[in-house]
Amino acid sequence: MKQGIPVTWQRLNRMVTGGLLALVVIFSASSLNADQRPTLLVMGDSLSAAYGIEQELGWVTLLAERLENEAQVINASISGETTSGGAQRLANIIGQRQPDIVLLELGGNDGLRGLPPTQMRSNLANMIEQSQQAGADVLLLGIDIPPNYGQAYRDAFTGVFHSLADEYDVPLVPFLLEDIALNEQLMQNDGIHPTAEAQPIILDNVWPALEPLLDNVFQASLK
Repeated sequence: MKQGIPVTWQRLNRMVTGGLLALVVIFSASSLNADQRPTLLVMGDSLSAAYGIEQELGWVTLLAERLENEAQVINASISGETTSGGAQRLANIIGQRQPDIVLLELGGNDGLRGLPPTQMRSNLANMIEQSQQAGADVLLLGIDIPPNYGQAYRDAFTGVFHSLADEYDVPLVPFLLEDIALNEQLMQNDGIHPTAEAQPIILDNVWPALEPLLDNVFQASLK
């Protein structure tokens, strides 16, 4: 999400990784080399781009540190990104990086701009399909919007994430900022972006849904 949008998280307070021929190598998750490590791609907006804080303190960097040398984490998040922009960029990034897991953290800016949920759904569906066709698993990271947008719009907005998770059989984190958005001490002065102190909580919100995908990828890499 992007600074300058006339919606603050104060309004959100109510809503809301013997010879060469005889050589035998046994690979474990920790011994995979750089070419064999699974690749995680994060496609997000400012919530994943560490807006307003040091990059190394962001939750995506913390994810890479938690995985140590077991996986490569690529952060392709851009502050202010919408699902439309992400959908336009994804094909090229997938072609270059060939990720094993794609984490989709987009939609917040669509909501804050009041864009049609049907349009957001179409863009996210496109990204899920692109990822799955490339052989990657997908994890949806959901977000919510302020109640002042109206309950009907809010229900349609949040419903997009749930319906996509059901249709494409992908795991979902319903609200990325769970246990953060309502705590002013964990939000920056703009009232929109989480602080550095909130980043480990974001990672903890993501990890339970991500860990099974990582286990599957690690097991597949050992076959």
